[in-house]
Amino acid sequence: MDYAGQLVEKADRVLHEGLSPYVLSLRAELAAQSMRVMESFPLGDMRVDVCQGSDSLWAIVRRPGQGGLALRLAFAPGGFETVRRQRAHPGETLRLRADSAMGRHVVMLKTDGLDLHRFRATVDLTPAAPLLLPFVPRDLYPLDAHDDPARASGIVEAAQRGLNAGLLYFHIDRPELGSVLYLQNLTAMNAYYRATHTTPAGAVGGLWPELGYLPPTPPQSGTPPTAPLPKGKPVTISDAILVLRDRTPPDERDSARRFIQMLGAAYTALDLPPVEYHDWVERAGRTLDDLDTSPKATIKHYGHRYAHPYTQAEYPDSMVQMALIAPMHDFALWRDTPIALQGEFEAGLEKFYDPALKSIRRYLPNVGKDKDADAVDSWYLYHPLMNLGRLAIAGNDKARDLFVRSVDFGIKAARHFKYKWPIQYNVVDFSVITRVAGADDRGQTDVGGMYAWVMLQGYELTREDRFLHEAQAAIDAAEGMRFNLNYQANLTAWGAAACLRLWRITNVERYREQSYVYLASFFHNCVIWESEIERAASYRNFLGVTCLQDAPYMAIYECFDSFCAFEHYLRDSGPELEPAARMLISEYCRYALDRAWYFYPDALPADALATDNRNGHIDRDLSFPLEDLYVDGQPAGQVGQEIYGAGAALVFASRAFHTVADSPFRLFCDHFIMASERTGERAISVMLEGGETCAAMLAMVRTGRAALPGFTVQTAGGDPLRPVRRGKDRVEYRVPANGRLILSWN
Repeated sequence: MDYAGQLVEKADRVLHEGLSPYVLSLRAELAAQSMRVMESFPLGDMRVDVCQGSDSLWAIVRRPGQGGLALRLAFAPGGFETVRRQRAHPGETLRLRADSAMGRHVVMLKTDGLDLHRFRATVDLTPAAPLLLPFVPRDLYPLDAHDDPARASGIVEAAQRGLNAGLLYFHIDRPELGSVLYLQNLTAMNAYYRATHTTPAGAVGGLWPELGYLPPTPPQSGTPPTAPLPKGKPVTISDAILVLRDRTPPDERDSARRFIQMLGAAYTALDLPPVEYHDWVERAGRTLDDLDTSPKATIKHYGHRYAHPYTQAEYPDSMVQMALIAPMHDFALWRDTPIALQGEFEAGLEKFYDPALKSIRRYLPNVGKDKDADAVDSWYLYHPLMNLGRLAIAGNDKARDLFVRSVDFGIKAARHFKYKWPIQYNVVDFSVITRVAGADDRGQTDVGGMYAWVMLQGYELTREDRFLHEAQAAIDAAEGMRFNLNYQANLTAWGAAACLRLWRITNVERYREQSYVYLASFFHNCVIWESEIERAASYRNFLGVTCLQDAPYMAIYECFDSFCAFEHYLRDSGPELEPAARMLISEYCRYALDRAWYFYPDALPADALATDNRNGHIDRDLSFPLEDLYVDGQPAGQVGQEIYGAGAALVFASRAFHTVADSPFRLFCDHFIMASERTGERAISVMLEGGETCAAMLAMVRTGRAALPGFTVQTAGGDPLRPVRRGKDRVEYRVPANGRLILSWN
């Protein structure tokens, strides 16, 4: 059966499997043309009719002859008594007030028909009494050319996972309306979630043709909980953004590019949370002191020092050591001062090498009997190699030697598993210990991306074509995974970087396009909202990424390792890169510099910390981050205080802070400075390549006792910029995130 035939069969099967009363009701009202059209306006080449139905207000979006969408704007059992048009506020297309027995709904609509078609519907509800909501139906229904939701057919590519972005991405193929991205701005509903004691976990999704947002309501039972919305207090109950594109994507690469493009259009409609400056240089110094002096951080074996994975807990392993050594190298280079502890850690690396296996292992030879010394998670083999490769490319001969001696075993493993890795296996005989994860019945689907990056490091070091061919084989093997590619966020980010590097080396266009598949999977798992639920109000979570495809938390290691991968991605990019990809990556990295600060126990209230820890314990006096923060406000650090994540401060300090020779200040920027030039004794030019419509923070930070000088900052076009903060130790500017800036001082 061909693709179109499958779609028709799907539409028929929906009819046979049954339809909800809400689908049937909408279908009947549209067929009878009984809705009252209150207002109509264009949306690009489409048209929007705002209608009053029996129990709902609707926005019906149509493209003549090609179907459309029905978006439920407001729902009132028993119907609305009055619906009136109100004066629209600046930027609004239409504002309605609808009164019913349950209270007053205010509906605010905004449209943008240029380029991509964007439609936004924000709905506030003021309850007439303390209001308990046992159920509110979903809000989005595809329509065929005859307004029948049961006969429209298409494919849902992505829906909300857990507490990540409240998004839905699908295309309607019969009739061929095209691609649709639906995003709920969950930030706007924080007051609703707090009042009802609910969370929006998995709230956006549905079963075709009943899609969209299912507002969370308290669970119903014989004695349902009583958590009402307060009487007389307006609360936002929906803030839906629709982005539409014509035509069906021909393949997964184009589908992923469209997703990134459309997500970018939705992102720029959001009211973004502010970012704060944090002194990562000072944090890095404290981290190094604690690593060196705290007995909870390191342990001795074979006469060498090794880092614990968690505070005074777990056996040293090769991934942990390299996760600290590589950032130490970067920070030492940045401050132009060697770090003695880096040398101590490097001296012990050889003990991880197994001459019989011809590879580094996870554990030291004396690991305890409570561990299976031969068991390895698939990604654990390649991540230490990646960091060895980083050091080798930087000129570290010992790292190069260990990399070269180990990399062929990594190739052997990849070929054995045909570039599709299980969760865990035995390194001696490659027997599978755990084939798939219980959450999705898949293995470590994105390890091929990390492997490809390691192979490209091998190619850079040796110029041997075999490494290039291995990288290509791994990326090619991942084709067809679509939005199921992500297993672990940082591996997915490295896969995107590997694709772009492959494109740069081979000039094969499909590798640049394949990078969008990795990016789409990464941002699908991104928390594109700022939760203020319970303890989450104490820390930032906007644009965090849950560390695994089924993990309930954001993790610091995956955060800063993705940051490193995306720096490579952006530096390998060029004008051919999809602008929305550049913008989303830059924004992720910008918010990481703020969000990651709150992984440190001393940045959180004591009552936000978990007291029952899976690994070790939490010591607020140590500048090591927690592994886990939760979007729903669970206690932080349940997994433990992560020593192998301590490289975060070193990475952020060495990327975001820039030395300005012969001056009393450092330059801080929350975007990567892609190029800079000292254009005069007291002038410097910097180039930013972030989102075209986005902003960056540029700050001059005092480094000694001398007072800060006076500064002038202007764009390349000569437009002067005024500081947004001026203090004794720091002057901050809000600057365009894309373009050249000229800084001068007196």
